[in-house]
Amino acid sequence: MGKIIAIANQKGGVGKTTTAVNLAACLAKLGKRILLIDIDPQGNSTSGLGINKRRCEKTVYDCLINEENMGNVAIETPYENLFVCPSNIELSGAEIDLISVMGRENRLKESIAPIKDNYDYIFIDTPPSLGLITINTMVAADSIIIPIQCEFYALEGVSQLVETIKRVKKALNPDLYIEGIVMTMYDARTNLAIQVVDEVKRFFPEKVYSTIIPRNIRLGEAPGFGRPVIYYDESSRGAESYMMLAREIAEKIEGGEAL
Repeated sequence: MGKIIAIANQKGGVGKTTTAVNLAACLAKLGKRILLIDIDPQGNSTSGLGINKRRCEKTVYDCLINEENMGNVAIETPYENLFVCPSNIELSGAEIDLISVMGRENRLKESIAPIKDNYDYIFIDTPPSLGLITINTMVAADSIIIPIQCEFYALEGVSQLVETIKRVKKALNPDLYIEGIVMTMYDARTNLAIQVVDEVKRFFPEKVYSTIIPRNIRLGEAPGFGRPVIYYDESSRGAESYMMLAREIAEKIEGGEAL
């Protein structure tokens, strides 16, 4: 049965989409069958995988609003074992469209249910907000990975996210939990980065992954070419770090199975 993991942080610019795209691509390269659901109206995960979001006949909007089976929306990417449920600017109206819908919090979960067992992992790239779209994601997900950047105010807003997770857990998805915390944009040359990691570890005991994602030029360049960094520059520090993170997460979830 596929495990559904949301990549969430309502604070923008923390490496959320970068983590979603590259973690999905690295696990796919390791032989796992992966679906990445892009539920951010910006559609950056879609374009980051080489898909023209303007030409998609169906998107995740159809899953949320028109009750479309995700199996009819997900498409192959240019990369082996990696599929995407695309998004584009049309999704920006979904928050309003969902207001009057019965069972609106369950739309994404219901769309995923028929195809969940077709994948080893299903990742969901969420928007930088805590509206109905993100609530749909938390209802559908088994767990959440939170990217946090190694900068000033790293934990700003994270307590609000944790509170939202608790509320969703209590009212809508009792099995939801935080899978882990991934530190991003790490610069080993600064004392600040080290201090931020220590602070986050105090806030989330035993939840912070040992793999830390560094600041890396290749990570910034790769989306412009529609490629995950592992296919853009496999020898870069960014690619090596996300591959290490993929192995760490899979081994934690799968009980130490060799990859």
